[in-house]
Amino acid sequence: MFWHNKKEEEQEAVSETPLEVPAIDQKPFWQAIWPVLACGAGLFSDGYVNNVIGSVSTTLGYEYGDTYNKSNAASVVPAIAFAGTVVGQLFFGYLSDKWSRTNSLLISTIILIIFTALAAGSYYHGDAVGMFNILTAWRFFVGIGIGGEYPAGSVSCAESSGELKSGTRNTWFILFTNSMIDWGFVFGAFVPYVVAAAAHNGHYSTIWRTSLGIGVAFPLVLFVLRLKLKEPEEFSRNSMKHAKTPYLLIFRYYGFRLLIVSLIWFIYDFSAYSFSIYSSAILSNIYGDTGVLTTIFGWNTVINLFYIPGTMLGAPISDRLGPRYTLILGQVLQAIVGFIMAGCYAKLSHPSVVGAFAVVYGIFLSFGEIGPGNNIGLLAAKTCATGVRGQYYGIAAAMGKIGAFVGTYVFKHIASSDGDPIKSSQYKFYVSSSLCIFASALALLLPNIDQDTITKEDAKFRAYLESKGWDTRQLGLKKGESIESLPTETEDTAVPATKAEQS
Repeated sequence: MFWHNKKEEEQEAVSETPLEVPAIDQKPFWQAIWPVLACGAGLFSDGYVNNVIGSVSTTLGYEYGDTYNKSNAASVVPAIAFAGTVVGQLFFGYLSDKWSRTNSLLISTIILIIFTALAAGSYYHGDAVGMFNILTAWRFFVGIGIGGEYPAGSVSCAESSGELKSGTRNTWFILFTNSMIDWGFVFGAFVPYVVAAAAHNGHYSTIWRTSLGIGVAFPLVLFVLRLKLKEPEEFSRNSMKHAKTPYLLIFRYYGFRLLIVSLIWFIYDFSAYSFSIYSSAILSNIYGDTGVLTTIFGWNTVINLFYIPGTMLGAPISDRLGPRYTLILGQVLQAIVGFIMAGCYAKLSHPSVVGAFAVVYGIFLSFGEIGPGNNIGLLAAKTCATGVRGQYYGIAAAMGKIGAFVGTYVFKHIASSDGDPIKSSQYKFYVSSSLCIFASALALLLPNIDQDTITKEDAKFRAYLESKGWDTRQLGLKKGESIESLPTETEDTAVPATKAEQS
C-alpha cells in the first residue's frame, strides 16, 4: 500500500528510543475485574440474538412453509441485524471516542432492550408477509444496539484490563468478550430447543416469539450493572474528546494496520456467523422433512457447545504465545479440519452418523475460536492509541459484520452446478478452509501484543504526534479546559524526543 513503507519508517523512528510509560494504578482484583465484566459481557447478547435467529428462521419455515421459505424474508431476516450492527459500530465508535465510553454503552443497551422486545412481538394485521417485514425492521434496530457493544464495550473492557495483574490481561479480556459471544451462541441454540420441547414441537409462533423475547433479559440486567461504571483511566488520560482529531496523521500511522485487522475480521465473520446461522438448516437438510424441531435444535446445541472449549481453553494461550501467533495457530488447525470435513462430508452427512458430524463440525468451530474468534477483537483493541480506539475498533468490527452479512447471502449460493446437496456443503468447507489459510498469512503483518501494549502504544503515538508538531497537551483535555489554560511543557513534563529530533 502506498502509505505502508512511510508509515513503518515513522513507527520505527518513534519507537527506537524507550518511552517513559506511566503505569496504571493497580487495584484489588475484584475492584479491577468489575468494569472488565460489565463492559465486555454485553457481547453475550450479540451471540444470543444473532444465533437464535437461525432457529427462529427454521421455525418460521415450519409455520409458514413456502410463504416464508420462498420469500425474500428467508434471507433478509437472518442477515438484516448485521446491517444494523455495522451502522451501530461506526456510529458508537465515533461516539465512544468523542463523547463517552460508558454513556455510549448505556444508550446501546437501551436500544437493544427495546427493539429485541418489539421483534418478539412482531405483528401486522394477521398478514404473514407484513409480519416478516415488521420483524425485519425491528431486527435492523436490534443490530444497531448490538453494534454499540463493540466499540464502546470491548474497547472499555480492553482499557480496564490494564488494571489487572500482568500475565492474565489477554485471558480476562477474551473471557468477557469473545467467550461471552460464544456462550450467547450456545444459549441461542439451547433456548429454542427447550421452548420447542415445552411446546411439544407445535405452537410454532410461541416457539420463535419466546426464543426472541428471552433475549431481553440479559441486557436488562446488564443495564442496571452498567449504571455504576466510570470511564477507564486510559481514556481519561489520552482521549481526544475535546481536541480536533488529526485524522490524516492517524491514517498515515495506522492505515495499513487497520486494513489488515479489518480483512482478517471480515474473513472470520464471513465463515463463523454463516455457519452458526445455517447450522440448524444444515442439520435440517440431513434429516429432511422427517426431522422434528427438538431433534434439529438439540444437535444444533451440541454443535454450538464446541465453541466453548475453543474459547475457554484458548484464552490462556493468548497470554503465553501472544494474540498474533495464537490466531495463526487456530486458523491453520481450523483449515486442516475443514479440508478433512469437506473430503469426508459424503460419509458424515447421514442421520445414522449425525453424532460424528456434530463432533467433527464442532472441532472445526472450536479451532476457529482458539484463533481469530478469541484474538481478532484483542488485536483490534490493542493495536492503536486510546484517543481513536473506538473508531479504529468500530471500523474493523464493522468490516467483520459486513463479512457476516455477505456470508449469510453467499453461503446459500455456494452450491454445486448439478444441485447435489453433498457437493454444495463440501464447497462451503473448502471455501472457508482456504480463507483460513489466507487470514493466517495476513496475521504475520501485524505487530506483537504484550501485556502493556495499550500503555506503550499510547506513548508511541503521543511521541509520533509530537514529532509531527501536534500539541499532545490536547490529549485528555476535560470539558471547559483549553490548551491556553494548561502549563507549558518543560523538560520534566515533555514527552521524550525521538532520536531523529535529538540529532
